[in-house]
Formats: sequence, structure tokens, C-alpha cells
Amino acid sequence: MTDFFTRSAEYLPLLLSGLWLTVAVTVLSLVLATALGLLWALLRTSGVPWLSGPTRVFVELVRGIPILVVLFYIYFVMPELGVDLTAFQAGVIGLALTYSCYIGETFRAGIEAVDKGQLEAAKSIGMKRPMMMRRIVLPQAFKIVMPPYANNSVMLLKDSSQVSVISVAELTMQGKMLASSTFDNMTVFTLVALLYLCLTIPLNLGMGRIEKMLRRSR
Repeated sequence: MTDFFTRSAEYLPLLLSGLWLTVAVTVLSLVLATALGLLWALLRTSGVPWLSGPTRVFVELVRGIPILVVLFYIYFVMPELGVDLTAFQAGVIGLALTYSCYIGETFRAGIEAVDKGQLEAAKSIGMKRPMMMRRIVLPQAFKIVMPPYANNSVMLLKDSSQVSVISVAELTMQGKMLASSTFDNMTVFTLVALLYLCLTIPLNLGMGRIEKMLRRSR
């Protein structure tokens, strides 16, 4: 056990540098995925066929492709089309694009779960759709979708490890490189697992508190 703590103190600085990169990838991807997901949901529920139809096709296509393939396509194929991205940029865009489709479906379900009677009442007093969405639908939808949104956020954090395949030196990649140079797999990957828990547990607790606050405000 003493050896474990001694080696951990030696390995932690390198792993922590990967941890901060994991946090950066996760935060940027989540912000972008949330914004895009809300856009997909609004387009899907717009009632305009030429907006909702193509959006539905796009969402289903992206959801049907593994994250690794999306990352490979953005990082290796897009440069052939004249779009050069760093590994970090490709990782953030790939994760955000994939998760925006899952989050978008979550938002769509929340929007469609709002009582239709409220919408009819809003229409009867002459409220336009943008105002109706802003004042009536979206505030209620956000409360409904908070639990699955929190789950998507945690899943995105864990899936940020996928960007290691395109050479982003986040936590998992740093763990792989450290293990390959020290051959101390047990210590290294135990630390990697513990560091991921240091991220996921507070995130789960924070999302849980937000969910409780939203339930009390109903």
C-alpha cells in the first residue's frame, strides 16, 4: 500500500494535466451540444415539414454512427475536403455533434410533453409561437428533461475518453502513455478510474441538486 501511494504521488502530475484537458473537452462539448440539441428540437417541433423532415433524417443518421467513426471522419476525412482541424477541435466537434442529437431528442420529448391545452390557450389570446415557446413551453420543458439531460452530461464526460483515439492527450491517453512507459498498469489505471470518479460524482450530485430545485419551483 505504501508503494501505491509513493507511485501515485509520482504519476499524479502527468495524469492531472490530462484531467484538465478532459474537463475542457467535456465542458466545451456539452455547451455546444446543448445549443445544437435545442436547435434540433425546435426544428423538429416547428411543424414546418421542410425544417422538421431534414432535421429528423440528420439526427437519425448521426445517432446511427458510432462516436469513434464520427471522430475519425472529422479528423481524417475533413482535411481532404479543405477543413483542417486540430485533434482537440475535432474531438470537441465530434462529441458535440453526436451528443447534440441525443440531447435534441431529449429536448423534443420535453417540448412535446407540455400540456397542449396551455398552447391552445396561448394561441387563443393571440400569442405568437416564439413568445409561446419562450414563456410557456421551454421553461416547463427544461424541468421535464433535467434528469435525462443530467444523464447525457455524465455519459458525455465518460465518452470524452474516446478522443484519445485521435491523439488528444486527455486523461485516458495520459494513462495509456504512462502505463506503457512504467508497466505499472494497476497503479496507473486505478488512479485514472479514481480521477474520473472525482469528476462524475460531483457532476451527478450537482445535477441532482438542480433537479430538486426545479421540482420545488413547479
